[in-house]
Amino acid sequence: MIYLLLSILASTLIFVIFKVFKKYNINVLHAIITNYVVACICGVIAYNGVAKITDIPSYSWFYYAIALGALFIIIFYLMARTTQQSGLSVVSVATKMSVVIPVVFGILYYNESLGIYKGVGILLALVAVYLASIKSKKGLNIKPSNLLLPLLVFLGSGVIDTSLKFLEEEFVDKVAIPIFSATIFAAAFSIGCVFILFQKLQGRFSFSFKNIIAGIVLGIPNYFSIYFLVKALRSDLLDSSGIFTINNVAIVMISTFIGVLIFKERLLIKNWIGIALAIVSIVLVALDTL
Repeated sequence: MIYLLLSILASTLIFVIFKVFKKYNINVLHAIITNYVVACICGVIAYNGVAKITDIPSYSWFYYAIALGALFIIIFYLMARTTQQSGLSVVSVATKMSVVIPVVFGILYYNESLGIYKGVGILLALVAVYLASIKSKKGLNIKPSNLLLPLLVFLGSGVIDTSLKFLEEEFVDKVAIPIFSATIFAAAFSIGCVFILFQKLQGRFSFSFKNIIAGIVLGIPNYFSIYFLVKALRSDLLDSSGIFTINNVAIVMISTFIGVLIFKERLLIKNWIGIALAIVSIVLVALDTL
């Protein structure tokens, strides 16, 4: 239970940090790339052993981690584009609704149970995520021509969560979790540098020290959000479908409360309904294990 709670808290802290980024006009791309360096360093420090760079490619999960790191930065770029085209609510719904992909994978591939409580809980979780994420009375406003980007964000986010479960189950032993996470972030940083290079060549790059500081602040909770999620998936608390459902819904619920308490956001009735459904869904998924 403690690993799941810590993963939720770390992910929620990321939400708070992004809110602060907006207030101080932080270049999110530059902060994200810096954050990957910090997250990588956290993984190296947490590794209980001697981390030799020359040995890492010999791990069976190495190339999968590289691909996953590439997906991290690509999905971030697609999220940024989607926000520009369709708004932040669309991105929030697309990323959190993607929980259905690892949930279905766990049920089909690992033959995880799907009792009545969990089934209803998962359905309520999806409704809760939608209602809690939409801050406009009109709901989502997506032009048909802009559907591709949210769809790619949905699929990519789901593939990331599914891959984490698959790799930690099939390839990553317990002691290698920190260095596995560090490799993912190192790959994401390397590809992020390519983005920076293109900006530089196009004359659109400008250095600001505050973006570096912002990336350092973001990198620590970002690392631990992945580390504790993998640890939670390895625990006997719940199967992966339950872990992912509770993790995503709890992040949306707590982030919404923080938005109200700290950032003075005003919620619509449907947002409150979403929060109530989120609580019910967590209880139902948890009951399925009793």
